[in-house]
Amino acid sequence: MFAPFSSGYYLGRLYVEPAPGTEAVLHEAQHESVNRELYATGDGVERLDHPLIMKLENNHFAVHPDRTIPEGALAVPESILESTTVEHPPELREVLLAKADHARRLVDFGAV
Repeated sequence: MFAPFSSGYYLGRLYVEPAPGTEAVLHEAQHESVNRELYATGDGVERLDHPLIMKLENNHFAVHPDRTIPEGALAVPESILESTTVEHPPELREVLLAKADHARRLVDFGAV
C-alpha cells in the first residue's frame, strides 16, 4: 500500500473522498495493517490504533480507523478536501504517510 519515498515519508495511492465526520479516516483493517508494518517497533505489546500522519498536497492531518470506509479509500474532512485539487471524489491520488520519527516531530511541532 505504501512504499519508501524519502527520509520522512512513504508514498501511497488511495481514493480520496469526503469524510462522514470531522476526522480523516481509513478502513480499520488497513489502518491497523499500516500501523503494524510501518509504525510499530516490535517491542512488547503495542497499540495499533494510533493515528497515522498523512499529507495530501499541502495538508498534514491525523488519520483514524473507521469500519465504514471502503478499503483503498481515504476519507478527509471537507475543510481539507476544499483546499486540494480533488474535484470529483472519489479520486485516486498520491498521498504521503509520515514515517514514525517524522510523524512524532510533526505532532510535537503542532503541525497536525
